Amino acid sequence: MRWENLFDELESQLEHELGADRVDLQAEEERLRLGRLSLRDRLVAISESADEGGTVDIRVLLRTGEDLLVRPSTYGKDWVAGELVEPSHRRSQCVLSLAAVAAVRPEREQLMASMTSAPAAAEGTQLIDRIGLPFVLRDLCRRRAGIEVISSTGRMFGTIDRVGRDHLDLAVHQPGSPRREIRVSHYLIIPLEHLLYLRI
Repeated sequence: MRWENLFDELESQLEHELGADRVDLQAEEERLRLGRLSLRDRLVAISESADEGGTVDIRVLLRTGEDLLVRPSTYGKDWVAGELVEPSHRRSQCVLSLAAVAAVRPEREQLMASMTSAPAAAEGTQLIDRIGLPFVLRDLCRRRAGIEVISSTGRMFGTIDRVGRDHLDLAVHQPGSPRREIRVSHYLIIPLEHLLYLRI
């Protein structure tokens, strides 16, 4: 055996092993990156995959079995706001609790796009990334807006009177009528863990 052949063979084996180590390291880094992605990260990535100025509709299955088609516009810490895309062509805005999502049913392109994002930093990069659902509910309370509340126990229309750390008080009244004490049929204290979404 010639020394040149031996060294060439050893060099080839070393290059092969280094290449295999590099591939293994890249695969492990990708597994770790995917392991740090949250549901919110993936939904944001789907929205960002739209052509500039375009919109993306995302199909969401709630834990009650309800199927929603949402056109997201804003993502908070634990909620998504956007437009409900309904078969009746009724236009309404919604605030969806991410805790209410049982599954997301993406198109194939959306699935691939959802895995391209980097995990969000713990503190978030923008103020909106840190705003939780109770903050949004308190804003609706201040506005005295009549809203439809969809919870795991049903649908009701009313006005939010106050928001606690983990619940809200709803004065239930007829849709379209302003909140007046005489028009309130009853009051509900709704734990936020049972809140699915609000239709505004």
